[in-house]
Amino acid sequence: MSILQKEIILPARRRGFYLITPDIVSQLPELNAVRTGVLHIFIKHTSASLTLNENADPAVRKDFENYFTRTIPDGASYYEHDTEGDDDMPAHLKASLLGSSVSIPITNGTLNLGMWQGIYLCEHHNYGDEREFVCTIIGE
Repeated sequence: MSILQKEIILPARRRGFYLITPDIVSQLPELNAVRTGVLHIFIKHTSASLTLNENADPAVRKDFENYFTRTIPDGASYYEHDTEGDDDMPAHLKASLLGSSVSIPITNGTLNLGMWQGIYLCEHHNYGDEREFVCTIIGE
């Protein structure tokens, strides 16, 4: 068994839900050598998150954004924390609900996702920053 850990950076994006599976795979050519294993991806931020969901219809990502925008509104009077603006505390809440990591099986050099699954970067700030990830491959 071997373990590889690599940090990668994805460019800044506006608020929204983005399918980043190809971005992750392109920066991890080491996946090709893994017969059986796991890829763990951790995002090093508190105002963006990761999740797995629909990879085919972009309307799903738009619906995710619409749901979270309505459920956790910007600028609510009950928020105390607004250091980075009206979207700051809502971004932290959304990130906590969705989570900061995903783990995906690796089989014969590829991510063993379901037919309709993909990795989402969930950017919760109106104007996000570059996002840093720690990717750990455990396998043989």
